[in-house]
Amino acid sequence: MEKFKLAVLISGSGTNLQALINKFASDERIEICCVISNNEEAYGLERARIAGINNLSISHNNYPSRKEFEEALIKSLSKYNPDLVVLAGFMRILSEVFVNRYSDRLVNIHPSLLPKYKGLETHKRVIENKEKYHGVTVHYVDESLDGGPICAQSKIRVQTDDPDDLKKSIHKLEYELYPNVIEEIANGKLFLSNGKVIRK
Repeated sequence: MEKFKLAVLISGSGTNLQALINKFASDERIEICCVISNNEEAYGLERARIAGINNLSISHNNYPSRKEFEEALIKSLSKYNPDLVVLAGFMRILSEVFVNRYSDRLVNIHPSLLPKYKGLETHKRVIENKEKYHGVTVHYVDESLDGGPICAQSKIRVQTDDPDDLKKSIHKLEYELYPNVIEEIANGKLFLSNGKVIRK
């Protein structure tokens, strides 16, 4: 049986990538076919090397425009023909062209209970607004910032006023939820149809 192939895009340390590596290392159905970073110093590339996964850096700084950067990104991804493109701490806003290219095959995880707290510094903002709950959202990517149909969410009660402590707790949710949702997608139990998430 041909494996379901994941291409993972990262920008930093790759902790969500590591959660995926751990989840699918011995999976006979799902494999990470490549890891690509826009940051050549990203430790996530080392995580991929250690795991024996194809990896490369494509620095956006080497291209005069976002269009040309994304063209290079698409060209590299095309070599691996991924079934799903997974954003795991990829800190670049993707254009309509890229999103449409991978329509229905592009997912992201965001550290808030969307649609609340799109963008950055979510943990700090949650504490400042005295929210009772905080969490993470896995969603399909569309052209809006941290938008797109929601696949799943996980939440915890806020019990600290320290953003760093809250961030650590949220990370634990991410490392469990993201691999599980991706496994559902790979096994055909969750998919996008006419802009709506369907779960079998």
